[in-house]
Amino acid sequence: MRIAVNTRFLLKNQLEGVGWYTHELLQRIVRAHPEDEFLFLFDRPYDPAFLYGPNVQPVVVFPPARHPVLWYAWFEWAVPQVLKRYQPEAFFSPDSFLSLRAQTPTLLTVHDLIPLQDPQSLPFGPRRYYQHFLPRYVRKATRIAVVSAYVQQVVTDLLGVPTSRISVVYNGYRETFRPLAPEEQAAVRLRYAEGRPYFLHAGAIHPRKNLPRLIKAFDRFKTHAGAPALLLIAGRLAWDSEPARRAVQAARHRDDIRFLGYLPEAELARLYGAAWGVVNVSLNEGFGLPIVEAFACDTPVLCSNRTALAEVAGDAALQVDPESVEEIASGLSKLYFDAALRKALIDKGQLRRQQFRWDAAAQQIYQLIVETAAG
Repeated sequence: MRIAVNTRFLLKNQLEGVGWYTHELLQRIVRAHPEDEFLFLFDRPYDPAFLYGPNVQPVVVFPPARHPVLWYAWFEWAVPQVLKRYQPEAFFSPDSFLSLRAQTPTLLTVHDLIPLQDPQSLPFGPRRYYQHFLPRYVRKATRIAVVSAYVQQVVTDLLGVPTSRISVVYNGYRETFRPLAPEEQAAVRLRYAEGRPYFLHAGAIHPRKNLPRLIKAFDRFKTHAGAPALLLIAGRLAWDSEPARRAVQAARHRDDIRFLGYLPEAELARLYGAAWGVVNVSLNEGFGLPIVEAFACDTPVLCSNRTALAEVAGDAALQVDPESVEEIASGLSKLYFDAALRKALIDKGQLRRQQFRWDAAAQQIYQLIVETAAG
């Protein structure tokens, strides 16, 4: 079988959410199926490390698709021509985009519908593009993979797509994320926190991540508890990050809140492993990978009780109302002082993480590609 894949997010030293998703799945699928031919469609010069086997043929498709006008040009003009030329049996697009003009049966991964649920959380250009095209992409897809049952329900409720066309395929966690020995934890805390305990928030910084409330809650926790803990925030500045910065400036304990920026995966994994707790109180997520990564590191989790975060965490995390500063602060206090609670959450996380494996996800996605090709 000849399978075309949208690989535009496989970028050397720049892998983020969709890029990691694409990488983890394709390296496994390609190696497990040497009988198949894979066409990797890149939108710029590629790193040969992303060609996972001799059965991969790279195709650079102009133009680089990095803003709405070029998204349209790439998916509606360039990609259909390539698919027509190579005649694959199926096209797999892991980033919620597809080609409306192409005739190739398509498996589409939908990570969330946040652009439709909360359009004001996006900049103007991408917002308008998503509002127009995302419903059309989802309805056009032959088959749809979603990363949580929550997203499946949203796709059905908002767009009327029958559940028979949608399959839930959970993300996995990478092997880089693992428990650290006590001496390793001490070294990480010494490097990033002067040897003090810290809470970690990981992810790109933008309004949906709810950082102003988290910062206010941490400040309240510090004031009431007098604990020496820090709040470390790891992630690039995406858009509209100013409210988070203002919240830090207004905090009484602003010196104990640190922005670390984007970190390489290996260093980020070490931060997870040495954290007193990982905190994710996002207002809306399609999955919530930091929760699973924390489980993999034997680190307790405090998270939102909404959307896919509640689904992924199950009873293995302390869940709070993300709109309540008081509840978040109380959760931080419990996570910091209650040793029995921390131990119980770690034990439950060890069991919960077994449900999130990239090997299983790759097998499920390949089967959906086969079903897509068969119509």
